[in-house]
Amino acid sequence: MYNQLITNKLKLAVVGLGYVGLPLALEFAKKMTVIGFDINERNLKMLRNSQDPSEELGPETFENRNIIFTSDPEELKKASFYIVAVPTPIDKYNTPDLKPLLSATLSVAKVLKRGDYVIYESTVYPGCTEEECVPLLESVSGLKFIEDFKVGYSPERINPGDAEHSLQKTIKIVSGCDDESLDNIAKVYETVVEAGVHRAPEMKVAEAAKIIENTQRDVNIALMNELSILFNRMGINTYDVINAAATKWNFVAYTPGLVGGHCIGVDPYYMVHKASELKYHPQMIASGRFVNDSMGGYIAKQTVKRMLAGNQASGIHAGIQAGVQAGEHAGNQAGIQAGNQVGNQAGIQSPAKSRVLIMGVTYKENVSDIRNSKVADIVYELISYRTEVDVVDPKADPQYVEHEYGFKMADKPTGKYNAIIMAVPHKEYRSMTQDDFKALLVPHGLVVDIRGVFRSIIKDLDYWSL
Repeated sequence: MYNQLITNKLKLAVVGLGYVGLPLALEFAKKMTVIGFDINERNLKMLRNSQDPSEELGPETFENRNIIFTSDPEELKKASFYIVAVPTPIDKYNTPDLKPLLSATLSVAKVLKRGDYVIYESTVYPGCTEEECVPLLESVSGLKFIEDFKVGYSPERINPGDAEHSLQKTIKIVSGCDDESLDNIAKVYETVVEAGVHRAPEMKVAEAAKIIENTQRDVNIALMNELSILFNRMGINTYDVINAAATKWNFVAYTPGLVGGHCIGVDPYYMVHKASELKYHPQMIASGRFVNDSMGGYIAKQTVKRMLAGNQASGIHAGIQAGVQAGEHAGNQAGIQAGNQVGNQAGIQSPAKSRVLIMGVTYKENVSDIRNSKVADIVYELISYRTEVDVVDPKADPQYVEHEYGFKMADKPTGKYNAIIMAVPHKEYRSMTQDDFKALLVPHGLVVDIRGVFRSIIKDLDYWSL
């Protein structure tokens, strides 16, 4: 198989051309003939014009590549080595949604031939490939697993927005259904992965490895989120604590924040699902998910609480000023009454009369992907207080945001805000100064800097971070 691929006697197909499949297909297309298969015609049109829909890859990445982009099953049939790289999301009940994976498997099964290989990169729970995908391949193709076709699993490790840890520079886990398939799969991936491959002893091991990579990160972030809530009640700055603790050689400096996207906030639920099938409740994994899923609401509530405190301070200040002025004309009693009236009108506002600017709505900085963004939870919570919310983001597509989350984005900030929430610190925002924030805020306005990016430059504003 390997020798025939690199001599272009056989073709390789990548099914699913998203943030995982596209760079993989383009990298293989340097070495062999590749069929890029996807069902999204809009994206295919862009790809044929050397445009990456996710804006991760530049036009030069498409140059000198032996690849076609298609949605035609007849073209897919010409391949012999299939790599499936489609999303594996969760549904509204946080259970695995395998529909995209099984749909892609069905497309491959319809064109599967004797001697073909099918490799899965999509994140799944341990055992899913053999329990769900292989039976579908067999039943539709009429072929026998191992005897007629081979299956392997090699989990994706793409990190969107991270040029340092690219496909080429990150060790690839590979696995197969037998020794022969493992050897061929390893050799194929070694043609594009400079860092080399790790041969897992079986597919379940490779599946489990991918799950725990993201679950470990999720649980560690949950710990820091929980500690940040506790430190907030103690009046301690979380980042000061982390910086101090990080002076010890074996402390890993995880930081608190929103956990969204299609990996870290999703993959642990796949393990929870599998555990429930085995009559086991994974308490730490489930607790980590609960903590991280609740952070959007927590941040919104802290914003409202601190806005009210700031508004009250502004109102008292206005009241004192009015009292002095009125006292000069009508005595102290009239001054107090006038001060109270002006203070209530000018300063002390309810959340329903407040305006909040949220900067960033994608699930992480410097990407356009809005899937499973926890910024939406902040928006919903603030809206429940009848707060006026403007959301801006230089990366996100406003139409996608409205379709996915039901609220419209603002073209740009307008007027003055009671609070600014720096939710996603894109590179476009990183150069902001304290004066830039002041220009957007009312007196005594609040800056909520979720990631603590601006903690060293904001000195004269009401400021809060996790």
